Amino acid sequence: MRITLIHALKHSIVPIEASFARLWPDARLMNLLDDSLSADLARDGGLTDAMTERFLRLGRYAAGTGSDAILFTCSAFGPCIEAVARAHAPMPVLKPNEAMIEQAVARGRRIGLLSTFPPTLASMPPEFPPSIELVPKLAEGAMAALDRGDRATHDRLVVESSIDLRDCDLIALAQYSMAPAAERVAEVTRRPVLTTPDSAVLKLKGMLTAGST
Repeated sequence: MRITLIHALKHSIVPIEASFARLWPDARLMNLLDDSLSADLARDGGLTDAMTERFLRLGRYAAGTGSDAILFTCSAFGPCIEAVARAHAPMPVLKPNEAMIEQAVARGRRIGLLSTFPPTLASMPPEFPPSIELVPKLAEGAMAALDRGDRATHDRLVVESSIDLRDCDLIALAQYSMAPAAERVAEVTRRPVLTTPDSAVLKLKGMLTAGST
């Protein structure tokens, strides 16, 4: 199976490739990176028609390479990704968080949502059902540290921020780039921790291999 991974942040590539290597090593991956997407979203202050068109062009390119599925790893662009999914149905086109949200909703009612990218805390909560009590938390300064190449500071800030979510049933890490900190977050909070890359890989594998076994 050929899976196209579309990224808005270079930091997402290593975590999602690690999840595929561990959970579905037979998948063939193609990476597309446009690291201006997040900067332009921050500049514009919200999603625009022009941004949606950019995502549609990325989707057309991925489909044109013969991809069996597309996985977006950029968490703040839900409506744009939904437009791509409509354009290419029935080919699987996944938002980065939808598999993790499905798992989280099945496992708890009070869910801590930890993010390092402020627009995610605006775009992602509406994807949860109204029955869920969502506790959003921003790990301030973590993304800036990662942009500087300081993974240690990024992970420390993520772990420190997670302490405020100890009264939740579980903790969902919103960015793919946060996955390496998951084990430490679980140790500190003593709560189950879900990561977007692992959840997405398992969902895609289930969708694309169900008919071949």
